[in-house]
Amino acid sequence: MTTPRPTSSRRTRSRANGDGTVYQRKDGRWEAAGYVLAPGNTRKRVRVYGTTRKDALAKLTEKIAASNRGLPATAAYSTVSSYLAYWLDGVAVHHLRENTHTRYAAAIRLHLNPGLGVKKLARLTTRDVRTFLDGLRVTCQCCAQKRDAKRRRCCTIGHCCEKRLSPLTVTYVHAVLKSALQHAVREDELPRNVARNVKTTTPRPRRFQPLTAAEARLLLHAANGDRLHALHELALRTGLRKGELLGLHWEDLDLDGGTATIHRSLQRTRSQGLTVLHTKTLASERRIALPTECLSSLKVHQERQEEERQTAGTGWTDKGLVFTTPKGKPLDPTNLTRRSRHPLTLPSPLPSSTTEAPPETNSGWGFWIQGHCLK
Repeated sequence: MTTPRPTSSRRTRSRANGDGTVYQRKDGRWEAAGYVLAPGNTRKRVRVYGTTRKDALAKLTEKIAASNRGLPATAAYSTVSSYLAYWLDGVAVHHLRENTHTRYAAAIRLHLNPGLGVKKLARLTTRDVRTFLDGLRVTCQCCAQKRDAKRRRCCTIGHCCEKRLSPLTVTYVHAVLKSALQHAVREDELPRNVARNVKTTTPRPRRFQPLTAAEARLLLHAANGDRLHALHELALRTGLRKGELLGLHWEDLDLDGGTATIHRSLQRTRSQGLTVLHTKTLASERRIALPTECLSSLKVHQERQEEERQTAGTGWTDKGLVFTTPKGKPLDPTNLTRRSRHPLTLPSPLPSSTTEAPPETNSGWGFWIQGHCLK
């Protein structure tokens, strides 16, 4: 006598509808598949893999849970452009500083999207990346980005200016692509990071002519009457970065002990304007010894700032900063850079203690001195 087969009403489902399926492949790995939310408010089937059934199921459950929260999945079958948009605004934004995020966005908008954006992420190859980077090195960016289209200049009238990207910029674009694809590998969207297989030459650092100690002394002598003389003194004698100098607070200075604690930096961001942030890394936080000349300049600067405070009256903005505008507001780093590019009027006659020719101009911020710092 045969046993009757159970009817459909007696069958029990091992997994509920919408939970996906889990099965073992012929190669021994476990594969889980299910439907999740995709960009454009659509749904798509995703597949994840694991060494055990529990591992594969956990990965699928995580993706379905994120989909239920309204987060679209980053399909390997989507284009490079759509994946980069997801990665930039959904992943990188949470662990990058705002200015770094802005630079990443510019690299994606100006270079990665035009060059690789239409390609399918799953079909992106090492050759595609290498060809793209080689093209960046030889392509005029005015032509590629149509910068002269509105003004009808240069490249739009048949006279290519051949403005190419520097090797450092090409390396930066490559690094952004590698970071994005590496996240796709971590999320099991891609089996490998094809951008890491492309080797690029390390760009040579730009050569510059540093100031000698005699030239630096001339520069300080010329800036002796400037209200920011103490800032130039600190820059030349300690080598502090521009943002670190502008982010210094009086509470960071120990004028009696002769030390300064560096743990903040002033930066301009798109959303908050001028703001004081912590240094980029913990290694940048440090305490330095201040030379005697810096201590003297800072004490004079403190007295001058107090006079400016009394002159401004209620118009003074007290933020505790060492270097400010005459109204107490933070100094814009860009304005300081622009200001430092103007030539300084050197005294005549020159100090007899030096026989070297003075620098013609101060060519930019960062008064590099041969050796370490001005002694």
